This record gives sequence, C-alpha cells and structure tokens, in this order.
Amino acid sequence: MTQAALSAARNVVVVVDDDPGMLTGLRRLLTAHGFEARVFSAAEGCLAGSDSSESICLVLDVNLNGQSGIEFCAQLRREGVDHPVIFITGIDSQIVREAALAVGCVAYLAKPFQAEALIGAIRLAFAQSGSSVSIE
Repeated sequence: MTQAALSAARNVVVVVDDDPGMLTGLRRLLTAHGFEARVFSAAEGCLAGSDSSESICLVLDVNLNGQSGIEFCAQLRREGVDHPVIFITGIDSQIVREAALAVGCVAYLAKPFQAEALIGAIRLAFAQSGSSVSIE
C-alpha cells in the first residue's frame, strides 16, 4: 500500500506515555510500519493537541503523571470517544488488567513487549474501526 493510500485510510495512532524514551521508540516503530504517530507525554496534552476523529486507536500507558491511563480512558468514554484503546504498562498486575478490561481495551501489553505485539494490536484496532483498507 502506498503512503498516500495509508494517509487516506486514517492511519493516525495517538500515543500517551510519560517516558520520553518510550515515546521516541514508539514513534519510530509506528512510522516504520506506515502509521502517523501523534505522541503526548500527558493526558492533558493529548486532549488539547489531538483530533481523535482522525485516529485508528489510542495507545495509553497505564501509569501517567497526574492521571492513570485507565482513568483517562474512562474520561474519554464519558465524553463519547469510543476509539479502540491499547494499554501498555511497566507495572503489571491482575488488578490493573481487570481495570483495563473494565473500561474496554483491544489489548493490554506489559513492558517490555514485542514490537509485533503492538503492531498486531493496532491492526486489530484498525479492523474494528470499520475501515475496509488493510495496513501491511
């Protein structure tokens, strides 16, 4: 698929993680797989700086400074944003997993995770978004 076709296919992935190194790595990974990564270091910045209607999905760190990714997802759901969500976390526990599932997520990935696990989850989110275009 050409880059122009990808752009027309709504290939934006919004990432919120308070770790600058993780944001850099995820931006590189997503770009290498044909996605446009819009990265934010805080939930507040994401709300102010992103039009979620353009995105395939949201990749949210569970542990953000000031607000958890799970709380942020719940807030978005209350505001009518129902995009697929992929949670990533460096602190995995059964309680956190259950909370992530309760607010709804396509995938829950414990850091460090394999790059292909994230790309596979994004492809699943893309399929759930109702688009007929596939990302290779």
